[in-house]
Amino acid sequence: MRGRSRILTGAWLVVLTAVQIMTVVVVWRFAVGTEQGQLLDTIALNGNSIGRERIEGIIGGVLNAVSLLSLVAATAVIGFIALIRRRFLLAVVTVLLIAGANVTTQALKYFIERPDFGVDPERETAGNSLPSGHTTVAASVAIALVMVLPPRVRGWGALVGAGYAAAAGVATLSAGWHRPSDSVTALLIVGAWATAASFVLLLRQGDDLQVEPADGNRRVFSVLAIGGLALLLAAAIAIGWTDGARSTPMPEFDRHQLLVAYGGSAAGIAGTAAVVTALVLLTMHRVVPRHTADADRPAVG
Repeated sequence: MRGRSRILTGAWLVVLTAVQIMTVVVVWRFAVGTEQGQLLDTIALNGNSIGRERIEGIIGGVLNAVSLLSLVAATAVIGFIALIRRRFLLAVVTVLLIAGANVTTQALKYFIERPDFGVDPERETAGNSLPSGHTTVAASVAIALVMVLPPRVRGWGALVGAGYAAAAGVATLSAGWHRPSDSVTALLIVGAWATAASFVLLLRQGDDLQVEPADGNRRVFSVLAIGGLALLLAAAIAIGWTDGARSTPMPEFDRHQLLVAYGGSAAGIAGTAAVVTALVLLTMHRVVPRHTADADRPAVG
């Protein structure tokens, strides 16, 4: 890759990492540190009771698949995929991505204090729940897999990975384990680690690599980006509508109001997962391009 193109890609990754970190701080300060944010989170969480019995089995299946054992196994598989592609640095960086994102989430969960505004007395003794550990596990594995997959299947991996991360985040909300902001911040933490990891890979590129525009998975990127932005727009509308009704006492919220808050939050989680995955996919063909040093050797995907 030419020097100017590499510099622009690196600058983009640095900016993207910083923006995601700042967004984590903004969501944290609003959702945890203000009465308004806590109330909006609580209204959405209370809406999870609508129709939960119909999807309880699905929720349990998704959440039960996220465990320490599954994290270790998935990390080993991801590292193995990178190694059989002869990408040692990629193996190391993706493993560090998974470890770093999950350690960051657990550290923040311990560090962040949740002020008591009397908004959610039933769960007040549970304390802070931001970020979501389950969502971090699912998203970190999904994004790392996208990074190690060969270009010809990377797009499909991104679609499946975004869906899996979104499903895990929404499942924690549906099960009543986490508030919407918990999953959103978890996804952004993973996204920040992924773009930082991509920057490291970019810096360590050798001269035997060649960027192929066809490896960019533009169609999949467009689907994820446009779909994610549409979901975030729907979430913003729902949150704005709910905010206009937040003066209503919690017990007086009707089924429709709760459903809008819950559905909008689920859309926000899914939209964040899609956009974060799309942003990683956008530069992956530049960060992990094909080998071309040996003309007699087939290109490695």
